[in-house]
Amino acid sequence: AFAVNVVSEGAEDETELPVLQKSEKSRTISKIGRELKEIVFVIQSQSNSFHSKRAEDLKRDILKQAVNLVKELPTVLLIHQINRHEGAWTILPLMRDFSVTYGRNSSWIFFCEEDTRIQVVKLLETLRRFDKSKEWFLGKALYDEESTIIHHYAFAENPRVFKFPDFAAGWALSIPLVNKLAKKLKSEPLKSDFTIDLKHEIALYIWQKGEGPHLTPVPEFCTDDVNSYKVDHCATTFSNFLPLCGEPVNKEDVFVAVKTCRKFHGDRIPVVKQTWEREAALIEYYSDYADISIPTIDLGVPNTDRGHCGKTFAILERFLNRTSPRTPWLVVVDDDTLISIFRLRKLLSCYDPNEPVFLGERYGYGLGTGGYSYITGGGGMVFSRTAVQKLLASKCRCYSMDAPDDMVLGMCFSGLGNPITHSPLFHQARPMDYPKDYLSHQIPVSFHKHWNIDPVKVYFTWLAPNTEESHNGKNVGYNREDL
Repeated sequence: AFAVNVVSEGAEDETELPVLQKSEKSRTISKIGRELKEIVFVIQSQSNSFHSKRAEDLKRDILKQAVNLVKELPTVLLIHQINRHEGAWTILPLMRDFSVTYGRNSSWIFFCEEDTRIQVVKLLETLRRFDKSKEWFLGKALYDEESTIIHHYAFAENPRVFKFPDFAAGWALSIPLVNKLAKKLKSEPLKSDFTIDLKHEIALYIWQKGEGPHLTPVPEFCTDDVNSYKVDHCATTFSNFLPLCGEPVNKEDVFVAVKTCRKFHGDRIPVVKQTWEREAALIEYYSDYADISIPTIDLGVPNTDRGHCGKTFAILERFLNRTSPRTPWLVVVDDDTLISIFRLRKLLSCYDPNEPVFLGERYGYGLGTGGYSYITGGGGMVFSRTAVQKLLASKCRCYSMDAPDDMVLGMCFSGLGNPITHSPLFHQARPMDYPKDYLSHQIPVSFHKHWNIDPVKVYFTWLAPNTEESHNGKNVGYNREDL
């Protein structure tokens, strides 16, 4: 019904073609126009120049598709431009604005990531199946295989019963549900708490302990690659597993700092040496004890049981003052972080080291009431030299030596008006702590923790430059399903 151009390529006899009467075509176009105007597209964008350009490209693509269909253009918003509020990326604080601005004349708010690709006609066809006067929460459903720490062990008895959306496939809220959420947020402001996995936390908030709607799975919301044979039925696809914007940055452009302490020299450091150390041209181990066999460097900062703010700031000072000014990137990892420096070098080809880049997996603290975002340390924190220079020039420092380093860094950069940059390819937890379908459209850069796993096996399964790596003279090929 949406075919505006009805002439098929290769047709020999145009008189045999199905031709829409002008009035019927006009009604069809008018209907498409109305439906498009009733959708507000929201791209979950970031202000970093690489990410904002990708979001702008997606916006142009949506508008181009719309122009080719009808004269009316839909509303397309970029989250980093909507609201300078630090917590805009967590979306729920924006519900009241959405309700006030679009609550009367729109039917759907459709959210997507910068790498989501949208077939506008198929999206309209898909949304038409749902009564827009009802409360709908639509998306591609993810679920936990087992209860996990990143979801606070929610639904421990049967974690599969609770579904949450894969943002990469796009997800939608009907306006009646947006209005309901806005009303609730007005009477019950968001609590000042941690944001760890936004997609799960939004689903929990909407569910309201069973009083609100569950996520309704929509098979047309897909994360298959746009070129896959599977995507004929898809309204959305996903175009990006690991960004590459040219040649990977040189090995010598990445300095790796490993945080460790004496009690972990014997068990964690050997894992690093068996796995990813070989990928790093520049690497140093920082400890509370100088061990020449590794070797480690004693920074003169005592080990603490909790946060490691003193140690991390000492590393930042050392990077700025003791390494070549021609080395543009610093990566700070824990001794139980598993990381692919090979993939990180590809990813960094997309970023400008002359910008103050602070990159990794984004968490939030107290974002409903001001708060700040931060890069969680276990998955790895990546700094451009420019970011380190800006940070240390600011005199923002630890409020105590055992303060959580990642959160203090988040506070500092927030105070500087320097947004952090999120990448879902960094992971604070282990592979089994994430839905398999979520990881299936990623080429991950890092995982964290050695709890109840063989970390060497995890590295060679998930992070090694090739799926089959030569390890101690043996070819090792593992099945991800086992992990």
